[in-house]
Amino acid sequence: MHSYIFLDNDLWFPSHEFAGKDGLLAIGGDLSPERLILAYENGIFPWYGEGEPILWWSPDPRFVLFLEDFHLSKKQQKTIQKSNFLITENHCFAEVIKLCAAVPRNTQNDKHATWITKDMQNAYINLHRHGISHSIEVWHREKQNSISMTENGETWYLAGGLYGVLTTRVFCGESMFCLMPEASRAALAYLVHKLRQAGHILIDCQSPSPHFVRMGAKNISRREFLAYLNSNAQYHEHNF
Repeated sequence: MHSYIFLDNDLWFPSHEFAGKDGLLAIGGDLSPERLILAYENGIFPWYGEGEPILWWSPDPRFVLFLEDFHLSKKQQKTIQKSNFLITENHCFAEVIKLCAAVPRNTQNDKHATWITKDMQNAYINLHRHGISHSIEVWHREKQNSISMTENGETWYLAGGLYGVLTTRVFCGESMFCLMPEASRAALAYLVHKLRQAGHILIDCQSPSPHFVRMGAKNISRREFLAYLNSNAQYHEHNF
């Protein structure tokens, strides 16, 4: 039987070798900016359901998207081009994370169906204020909801987006939402382009998803992932 490690108020995490077969590394602690930054810089992330203690994960293998492997089908590319989306960065982070939290999950019995809890939302909004978590917003002239912005005299409505945490080496994708066809993929394509320009190599997708496999994501070993995370590559600030 695996013995779980419980965190206290001290700022630390156990070695990745202590993670169970399912990737669960530690339980407890808090969602302070300092702990979250320490976690992501060391390849660890929180994921837990409503009413559960905070669970910290370091899965093996790790699901990642190398930027050079990213691709969209010709149909998806045409839809994005024809949609005439307007894309922004960090324009309305709080609204993006709330809409991501509202995305219906596969089953109501999924114990992590509400993993973007109010506490998680507040923690990442706080992390955003520190310039560590970021959002990409996709806008369209057709009204999707009440969230809007004005650009060059025109009204645009929020149609999709994503958010995640940018470490000095890796962008850790957390969640995305879509209110129009291909809006979330447009956000991801924009993110990939920006990260490439900044010299980054990959996006951490954390756990396997058929949706991301079709766009080029794959599993690599935790050891390989940590090697990228801790590489001596060019240092990047917490921005694109």
